[in-house]
Amino acid sequence: MSVFAPPRRWVLWAFAAYALAAGVLLLSPIGPGRIVEAIMRWIHEDLGLASFRQGWIEAPANVLLFVPLGLLLTLIFRRPWAGVVLALVMSAGAELVQAVLPSRTASLRDVVANVLGAAIGSLIAWLIIVHRHRRGRQRGTTRAR
Repeated sequence: MSVFAPPRRWVLWAFAAYALAAGVLLLSPIGPGRIVEAIMRWIHEDLGLASFRQGWIEAPANVLLFVPLGLLLTLIFRRPWAGVVLALVMSAGAELVQAVLPSRTASLRDVVANVLGAAIGSLIAWLIIVHRHRRGRQRGTTRAR
């Protein structure tokens, strides 16, 4: 398989499913705040960790949310920077929409966390692509002998 081969059909389906789920989560007028509040209440009251902050849940969640985006976009376009740049554009767009929704709050910290997640996903995908390309070249070299 060439590094520049078109993406497999499953990658496009996975991207469509991810985009739908992420779009609903990011653009819904009802944010995931209730879930975070319940987790915070459990951490503060049941675990007794009063110094634990909400951002310690939200930032890693935003990173994890965008890892699949970077991974899938890199598999689709075969360029790791494409996943990161498109994640930046999508994240900034989602934060702009959240800024006008009365029940949501836009945050630059979220954009940074989202782009970091996409960069991690892009790196993972690029390592997979390079590994598969090298493995394919080694098979070709072995057959030529």
